[in-house]
Amino acid sequence: MCFEDEAGQTLRPPKARTWSRRGRTPVIAVSGKGSGRISIAGLVCVRAGHRSRLIYRTKVHRGRKGERRSFAETDYAALLGAAHHQLGGPIVLTWDNLNTHISAAMRALIAARDWLHVIRLPAYAPDLNPVEHV
Repeated sequence: MCFEDEAGQTLRPPKARTWSRRGRTPVIAVSGKGSGRISIAGLVCVRAGHRSRLIYRTKVHRGRKGERRSFAETDYAALLGAAHHQLGGPIVLTWDNLNTHISAAMRALIAARDWLHVIRLPAYAPDLNPVEHV
């Protein structure tokens, strides 16, 4: 049984205010350009009597024209294919109702794989997904 979730983080450092002496503006050097975003999709896979596994993929988005800012159906298909290959058996997948999870392309992809059974979590129920806090 596998639980899936995704997360994203901007690569730009946060702006903040601080105290300093009057007339002396504090400057903190930050390395790198800081543009872009990184997305992570992960599966926590559990099986009775076996060690749990974390299978994940990352994707860096640099803000180029026409570049997708999140995982596409093909990216999820590659992640599930890798999980099937590593686990060596059928997968019962539990995930949320993200738009790419319920799209027509994803439904066709799920129907084409006889080793994959998908359970969707109810809307606005992050407490039911154990991988939410990973």
